Amino acid sequence: MSGEPVWLVVGLGNPGPAYAGNRHNVGFMVLDLLGERAGARFRAHKGRADVVEGRLAGQRAVLAKPKTYMNLSGGPVASLRDFFKVPAERIVVVHDELDIPYGTLRLKVGGGDNGHNGLRSITSAIGSKDYLRVRVGVGRPPGRQDPADYVLKDFSGAERKDLGFHVDRAADAVEALLTGPLDAAQNTFHVDPA
Repeated sequence: MSGEPVWLVVGLGNPGPAYAGNRHNVGFMVLDLLGERAGARFRAHKGRADVVEGRLAGQRAVLAKPKTYMNLSGGPVASLRDFFKVPAERIVVVHDELDIPYGTLRLKVGGGDNGHNGLRSITSAIGSKDYLRVRVGVGRPPGRQDPADYVLKDFSGAERKDLGFHVDRAADAVEALLTGPLDAAQNTFHVDPA
């Protein structure tokens, strides 16, 4: 297994129970489910992240939840990249996205950070934008609410009713990226669920 190429799948969020249900932590929610699918528990790693090493969709994978705050996510990602020798094109980052509606998924490689401090930190730390992104839609804040406040609030009661379904779909999308080309995964997951 050691000679086999490895994927690094990173979920973005803020550490600690106070943030656990926040929209900003949907990346952690997806990684928790992927950890269950890999049949392993997250353990502390010296790279300032909790990690699971195992197999996901038949692929060798390291699942990681940085233990830093969102805006410092890049340091742990760069440490894990170096430790496991993962090229940027085998890094998948799962994160919340304001600019797509709640319940919508978008997959892409590269691009800007769109004001997302976690992505900005990762791009800066690894020196590349060319990693895969699973963008989990959380929608825009209502009225004039500050987007920074909005993402640090828990999902609403109505959203929580089907949040598990959307987290499950995002986990499926990660597995699709590990096993097939990006365009095939996009064709599957860019169709909004009925």
